[in-house]
Parts: sequence; C-alpha cells; structure tokens
Amino acid sequence: MGVTFRAPARHYYREMKKISFRDDILPLKDKLYRLALGITFDTAEAEDIVQDTLIKVWGKRGEWPNIDSIEAYCTTICRNLSIDRSKKKEAGHVLLDESLHGRPDASTPYERLAAREGLGLLQELLQELPRTQQDIVHLREIEGKSYQEIAATLGLSEEQVKVYLFRARQRIKKRYTEIQEYGL
Repeated sequence: MGVTFRAPARHYYREMKKISFRDDILPLKDKLYRLALGITFDTAEAEDIVQDTLIKVWGKRGEWPNIDSIEAYCTTICRNLSIDRSKKKEAGHVLLDESLHGRPDASTPYERLAAREGLGLLQELLQELPRTQQDIVHLREIEGKSYQEIAATLGLSEEQVKVYLFRARQRIKKRYTEIQEYGL
C-alpha cells in the first residue's frame, strides 16, 4: 500500500495594490491631454475630455483594486471619450498645423506652405485608416508607447498591434507616394 503525496494547494491571490488619485492618476493628465488632442485636434475639447476622464475614473474608485494597470484604464476611458466627441463634432476634418507640434516655421513662405500641405496630407491619409490603426499610430508615433502598453490600452495582443501598425505605415506610405508622384 503506497502513500499518496499531495502537492500543497497553491492559492493565487491578486496583490491588492493601493492606488492614489493624487500619486497615480493625476500625473497622467499630460498623457491623457496629448491623447485627447491627437484625436480631437481641439485644445479646449481635449481639456474637457481630460476632466471628464478624471471624473469618470474617480467615480469608479471602488474598482481600482481590481485594475491591473490604472494608466491603461485611464487611457482607454480618455480614448473612448475622445472618439465619441470627435464623431459628434465631426472634428476629423480639422487639419494639423505647426502650433500643435511645436515645430519651428520653415525659413521661406514656400517651405512653410509645403510643410503645411504635407501635414495636411498626412492627416488626411491617417484618417483614411480604420479607427484601430489610427489609434495605434497615434499611441506609437506621438505618445511613444510600447507595443505592450498599446496592447493593454486597446485590448489587443502585441502581435496584433505590430501587424496593424505595419499595415497602417505601409498604407500611408503607398498613398503618400501615389499622391506625391502621380497626384492621385
């Protein structure tokens, strides 16, 4: 008669992390503002969206211990609010300009015009992309987020993020080249 050994039961408990509004959420205001601005292209609207995001997050403070990444949670709320407001105001037709990016003016009027037209064209091409690809390009190229952070924010796998980003870049490059070379 043999003795049966049982492995000790392992209980995996989620580590309860104390989240502070002041220390963990308020420092995200600038990132949230840049995200909202990148979607709406309206500074006043972006400020309102950040305030609404903070209010929503505060209202859900009872759920904070269950959230894996408070930054991804806040970013997702901000992104969704921005998209909703953009659709309502049809803000997608506003062109990018140098003031949004802090770019110095080119030295000649021709160079300034060419730069403005190039930014406008890139903005149009970006808006031709599906919304998910637009968001990924924004988070990667403007916000400088890692693939892992983008995946957490958008609820995708890292591989999906890489594929969508590759496709978006290829599509923008192809269309930009067609327009520049052939005027299509």
